[in-house]
Amino acid sequence: MDRVGNRIWQNECGGSVAGLTSWNAGEAFASLGIGHFIWYPKGQGGPFEESFPPLVAFLESRGLSTPGWMKETCPWPTKAAFEADKNGARQKELRTLLSRTVRQQTEFIMARMERALPKMLAAAPAGQRDWVKVAFESLKTTPEGTFCLIDYVNFKGEGTSPKERYNGQGWGLLQVLQAMGETPGSYTAWNVQFAEAAKRVLGRRVSNAPPERNEKRWLAGWHNRCDGYKKTL
Repeated sequence: MDRVGNRIWQNECGGSVAGLTSWNAGEAFASLGIGHFIWYPKGQGGPFEESFPPLVAFLESRGLSTPGWMKETCPWPTKAAFEADKNGARQKELRTLLSRTVRQQTEFIMARMERALPKMLAAAPAGQRDWVKVAFESLKTTPEGTFCLIDYVNFKGEGTSPKERYNGQGWGLLQVLQAMGETPGSYTAWNVQFAEAAKRVLGRRVSNAPPERNEKRWLAGWHNRCDGYKKTL
């Protein structure tokens, strides 16, 4: 659990405490914790699933106390306001909590991964459900494959929300498992096949993205992350 959590932390935040509270350029939400859990300000929303409030509820269910302001909407309305308050009391409190709950955040991510399969099977075309299940269960048989599932579902979601689409095409875990079926058996290990499929799916996302989002700037980093799935855990 700790090894997986620390690797996710390294992937998302460079393994730094400072990286536990961030707000990426061009985005309308804060990205928090080892999994860069999304937290929208009041009145804001978007195509991406908000994951920080469920994390807070999960921590509370584990007997951990969280301050009242964390149970509300994100208190910073913009990236500029967030950056101006980087060393303020609330973000310091937030980083302290997040740095002390790496294992619980990992449990939260793993639980989300386990819940993803029935949702993905329900969303997949009938003719692809058997393959999606085979790929998912096969990946779970090794530590490296399990990490692929855990990290990617946290990285780009389950792929089941109709809102998370460009030109009708998603980029979540479901879409990667489907893409693995395009070249079954082409690679020597399931995690290597997953990594290559993820790179194809993310490349397609960038091609389909609205030009004003300039998502090409992130593609090299995304591909590097996917190449990390090929490594021994």
